[in-house]
Amino acid sequence: IFISFLLMLTIKFKTFSTLNANNINNYKLKLIKLLNQRINKTIIQELKPTYHRFHMVDPSPWPILTAFSAFMLTGGFALYMHRYEGGLFIFSMGLFLILINASFWWRDVIREATFEGQHTSNVQQNIRTGMILFIISEIMFFFGFFWAFFHASLAPNPFIGGVWPPVGIIPINPWLVPLLNTFILLTSGLTLTWAHHALRAGIYKETILGLSLTIILAIIFTLLQLHEYKDANFSIADGVYGSTFFMTTGFHGFHVIIGSLFLIVCFIRILRKHFTRNHHSGFICAIWYWHFVDIVWIFVFCFIYWWGN
Repeated sequence: IFISFLLMLTIKFKTFSTLNANNINNYKLKLIKLLNQRINKTIIQELKPTYHRFHMVDPSPWPILTAFSAFMLTGGFALYMHRYEGGLFIFSMGLFLILINASFWWRDVIREATFEGQHTSNVQQNIRTGMILFIISEIMFFFGFFWAFFHASLAPNPFIGGVWPPVGIIPINPWLVPLLNTFILLTSGLTLTWAHHALRAGIYKETILGLSLTIILAIIFTLLQLHEYKDANFSIADGVYGSTFFMTTGFHGFHVIIGSLFLIVCFIRILRKHFTRNHHSGFICAIWYWHFVDIVWIFVFCFIYWWGN
């Protein structure tokens, strides 16, 4: 039995050796073909684009750089207000860096939306939702200033004379520059709405005209506000009246400047045909922001300028 087993193994080995000698090239070709199929399948699966309606944002340096610039801006402003040496320089550098970072950040967003086609309908909806949440946070921001104003004006402290406006404060006449600014800002809202409807109708000439008028009115509003500050008979250091007045109107003016920059960017994009009748989420966000600025100013005029006078 043992000898028979050895003979069987010998025959099998010789048969395999003969097979291996005759078909070794075929086996190699089949093995290489199989390996190539596996490798190609893996590569295709890795390189195959994922088709979905959302935008996976690439890593960007602008958020951290903008945060650092904002820290320099606020820190330099605090140092300047306390009259520390170098505070104005740090504030100016922070403002300059914020403008540079915002320019590059907007450039990347415009590139993703216009040239790469990353802003699908879902992405546009998410952007608008984010803008709505941002405006709600801004409402809460101004709510704090109005809370401070009403807290001080509805129950005046004896230290300010028990009256509002406090003793010694000559308030600004609401029927002069404030009323004119109200008319200018409300008119800018109308011209901006006109520009939006013209864009949706595909009339680009009227869109450019309406947006140009809006930007001009925004600049006039800012210049009149600066003139009003220059001629005011009180300052931010004049007790609770001065602090609430200048903090509320000042931050509103800051939002007007931000909104003006927003509209200028949209104006340039319209000139370059970046917006279409159905794809202009950036312009819609700018319109919402500007109408928010208009509404806040109505409250500022009615309560701080008129009622608080």
